[in-house]
Amino acid sequence: MSAVSGLLALLNVDADPISSREHILLSNVFDHAWREGKSLDMAGLIREIQTPPFHKIGVMDLDTIFPAKDRFALAMKLNNLLGSPGFAAWMEGEPLDIQRLMYTTEGKPRMSIISIAHLSDTERMFFVTTLLNELVGWMRSQPGTSSLRALLYMDEVFGYFPPTANPPSKRPMLTLMKQARAFGLGVVLATQNPVDLDYKGLSNAGTWFLGRLQTERDKGRVLEGLEGASAQAGSTFNRAQMEATLAGLGNRVFIMNNVHDDAPVVFQTRWALSYLRGPLSRGQIETLMADKKQARLESGVAASESITTAETPGQRPVVPPGIEELFVAPRRNPQGAERLIYRPAVLGLARVHFSKSTADVDEWETVTLMPVISSDVPEDIWEEATLMNYDDLDFETDPDADAAFSDLPSELSKPKQYACWKTALKNYLYRSHSLMLYECAILKLKSQAGETEGDFRIRLKQAASEQRDLDVEKLRKKYAPKLKSLEERIRKAEQTVEEQKSQVTQQAVSTFVSFGTTLLSAFCGRKLMSATSVSRAATSMRSAGKIAKEKGDVALAKETVESHKEKLLALEEEFTRETEELRERFTEDALELKELRIKPRKSDLSVDQVALVWTPWILDAVGMAQPAFVE
Repeated sequence: MSAVSGLLALLNVDADPISSREHILLSNVFDHAWREGKSLDMAGLIREIQTPPFHKIGVMDLDTIFPAKDRFALAMKLNNLLGSPGFAAWMEGEPLDIQRLMYTTEGKPRMSIISIAHLSDTERMFFVTTLLNELVGWMRSQPGTSSLRALLYMDEVFGYFPPTANPPSKRPMLTLMKQARAFGLGVVLATQNPVDLDYKGLSNAGTWFLGRLQTERDKGRVLEGLEGASAQAGSTFNRAQMEATLAGLGNRVFIMNNVHDDAPVVFQTRWALSYLRGPLSRGQIETLMADKKQARLESGVAASESITTAETPGQRPVVPPGIEELFVAPRRNPQGAERLIYRPAVLGLARVHFSKSTADVDEWETVTLMPVISSDVPEDIWEEATLMNYDDLDFETDPDADAAFSDLPSELSKPKQYACWKTALKNYLYRSHSLMLYECAILKLKSQAGETEGDFRIRLKQAASEQRDLDVEKLRKKYAPKLKSLEERIRKAEQTVEEQKSQVTQQAVSTFVSFGTTLLSAFCGRKLMSATSVSRAATSMRSAGKIAKEKGDVALAKETVESHKEKLLALEEEFTRETEELRERFTEDALELKELRIKPRKSDLSVDQVALVWTPWILDAVGMAQPAFVE
């Protein structure tokens, strides 16, 4: 696994996937976690290295292959890496979510620029490998398409895709080069050293932009890659001609070779004035991102804000029999003068069935509501409840031994009250809970249950792009015979013009010769006006008349040519207009969404659980409390 190779590279462990026991152990740990649907953080990984959730690797005992003492040493290496100041930055910032790198939460496309210039070589390799693996995973979750969905551009690819070595980044890069186009993902790689790239992998690239190459090795490697790309595409490749063209390139002159075109194209870039000062330092990047970071902090979740509390922590209250009591596990432990305190809440767990045949909806949804209770219990506790994700809550059978507890309101100590809250929860969900879907009439698509408006818009944009391409192709096929017919008429009409011009020329020469012969015969003969001379003169006059007629035919043929050209121009304008109308029809502004709100029937509501829940909070020395059960 490339992710394991990248992680071990950070530890300076040169791990072979076949012979390295470190690589084999971590691969099995990751594989077991992912099969169980668990997400491993660094702390969890360290625990599972020490006590793996399996006892054998292959057919041999785990302790035989990798004794506990050696596993502890590996865990210590990883823990030291985690505890080093230089690694602290890896635990902060935006999560590596490919979907969010490409689109905002509102579904707007965006360009994400990732700078790794400040990292060490091992850290760069680790990050690039992780990024490429995440991109491969995202790619395989997308449906296939013939339209461009996204673009990955990597500058200075030297070292990540070498011809002989096998760094962790090479495998996912090769996967992208071979498969990405089928999922609508374009890959653009840039380098100044073609000789240091895997030309067999680059033979999967269909379009090449080449500037002046300095060495013969670079030229030879590029020609091999071009030849391989042409062979894969089934097109011909003239190596000698390409070599001659590359040798003649000047400054700012490039050659574009597309395997789907008949021949390469040479072009020159225009002058561009740039005010960029070059690579940015970490301080400059921090300055550029300061406003965005501040905006993110200001728009943070209210639950994570500091809350002033005047409560006095005490002992765990006694809960009467008949009340189910749960404890939410804290996600972080108190540090220094901080204390852990449990506050009471009510957990409501219900299942809601949404069914509507006209919208093709038949969905079950698990709803988890949890109002945090202060000193007073509201009349309708579910109105002020927070919608939670049940899978994000880790429950424990016993609370933390050193934790304190807030007072338990008397209303939460009455078992009968929980039965009333069950009924109230069912009424509340029937009254206020619904499934919101979105419909796009122009594409005849509806959002799926759980799909946000932003994600649905992302899917609509791709569907619109594909539909637009299909409609444009249909339009092109519709107009192609007409355009071809007019072009053929123009060709024949122009041929007729040339023939008519040739006939005029021939007739003029014949007439001139005939008329000259008549004059010469008349002047040199014995009789100036013999019958023969008169006949020849008449013939010359008729030939002159034919010249005038032939010239008229030429003019008429030219008019026919112009008429066909006007029709061709009108047809091309009509095709362009209809194409633009199609493009306008599928623009983002034209993709209007209609809300479809589906409410459940009361018989489709079932309340599974209403329980007393103790939620963990971190209380600092000055009485400020922050929740320790949410990220």
